[in-house]
Amino acid sequence: MRTNHDGPQCDGGGCHETFHDYVAARGPVLLRMALHLAGNSTDAEDLLQAALMKTYLAWDRINDRRAIDGYVRRAMVNINISWWRRRKLEEYPSDEIPDVPVPDGGAAHGRAFELLEQALDRLPNRQRTAILMRYYEDMTEPEIAKALGISVGTVKSTVSRAMAKLRGDLKVPAQAPPRA
Repeated sequence: MRTNHDGPQCDGGGCHETFHDYVAARGPVLLRMALHLAGNSTDAEDLLQAALMKTYLAWDRINDRRAIDGYVRRAMVNINISWWRRRKLEEYPSDEIPDVPVPDGGAAHGRAFELLEQALDRLPNRQRTAILMRYYEDMTEPEIAKALGISVGTVKSTVSRAMAKLRGDLKVPAQAPPRA
């Protein structure tokens, strides 16, 4: 790799190899984030692929290698928002309620995880994204605010509303404040 006034430039396969190493190391974590953003594995794989393509094209301009996860996450959020805007309404109201599949009686923890994923899927997009960034990616409120382009107060209220909705959907009692 060589540098000039515009930042690092790729020589030979150096950038390709470091990008490949990054994807190999961080791919599973990024795919989980994409899955929660997209809602299904097919769209998640497409979302991650699109974000990684943008990252690869900008790879030689990313000077701080510690910020790559943030770059990819932000790319996924932006791409997902673009896809939401282009997507047509695919669900239509109906007078008849469809049959609900009966669970097969798998492990209790698997069912709990499934219920949590379903509850997350029912959240509005901004709330789901904020919850995933806060509790799944362990981002701070200021980091989330910067990534989503909103204020810290909006992050706090969005996460609070989302947690209340999740508690209601999953019938989890709210945590009482500690006694003095």
